[in-house]
Amino acid sequence: MISFVKRKDLEIEKYNDCIINSLQSNVFGFSWYLDTIADDWSVLVLNDYEAVMPLPFRKKAFIKYVYPPFWLIQLGIYSKEVEDENEFLIELFENFKFVELRLNYMNSFSMFSVFQQERRIQVLSLKQDYEIIYTNYNRNRKRELKKAVIHDLNECWSDCPTVLINLFKENVGKRVKKISEKDYDRLLSLMQVCIRKKVGELLTVYDMDNRIVSGAFFLKHKKRVTELVCSSDFKNRKNGANTFMNDRAIYKYSRNFDVFDFGGSSMKNIANYYKSFGAVDEKYIQLYYNDLSKFIKFFKR
Repeated sequence: MISFVKRKDLEIEKYNDCIINSLQSNVFGFSWYLDTIADDWSVLVLNDYEAVMPLPFRKKAFIKYVYPPFWLIQLGIYSKEVEDENEFLIELFENFKFVELRLNYMNSFSMFSVFQQERRIQVLSLKQDYEIIYTNYNRNRKRELKKAVIHDLNECWSDCPTVLINLFKENVGKRVKKISEKDYDRLLSLMQVCIRKKVGELLTVYDMDNRIVSGAFFLKHKKRVTELVCSSDFKNRKNGANTFMNDRAIYKYSRNFDVFDFGGSSMKNIANYYKSFGAVDEKYIQLYYNDLSKFIKFFKR
């Protein structure tokens, strides 16, 4: 039996135990992660937390709807054993009339295909030595790394999170207009708690004049590392900084992890950039369900 459980009524230990021991386990499902980034959230729970589906939601004009918060790459259904995932969608669509949510790459459904959109991220296997991984970089990446040497770029793993957030705001953030100051505050809180829990690390790159030129924040969970947020200085892009930043992360994490998740994109140019490191596509489902009829325009504002 699947129950709809509000956040305040959640049995946190059982819930987090399901997340960490699930077949689909990732860092995004933990209660502390969702508490940090979501306005509010509830959970669909199978029996005694045998499987869960966390649902970030908001209210607009007294209507509750599921939405994808910033700083959340994948969510979905987490189960300790293979379950009938269709049942969760039935319950989801009964509780919400509008749903937009990225699921994890292990979720699949034989029903409701009309509400599913296939998306892609790019992942790189780290199961071989770095030297072998490097040989699979294409010539553009290798050329960019030579530029990084010429420009005497340096990596730093001990910066303050605000350094990366400011770089992001001044570059990527100016192209993504919907990111609010509250979203940035949440990102700062998230980075701080991840560092404190030893599941997050910050890498920044500086040029010979000690100017920050690139950076990224990484999440570590089991054998997978995920690049959550990254940016480079758009006015200073001829020094190979972004390639150097990713290469240094790949080099470091290749020693202890199996998968490097670029947190990539279905956009061809971005996907091709990540594939130039030897990464391949990993498919996942994005749910988009709108049963509001006359309110459709209302939710596009």
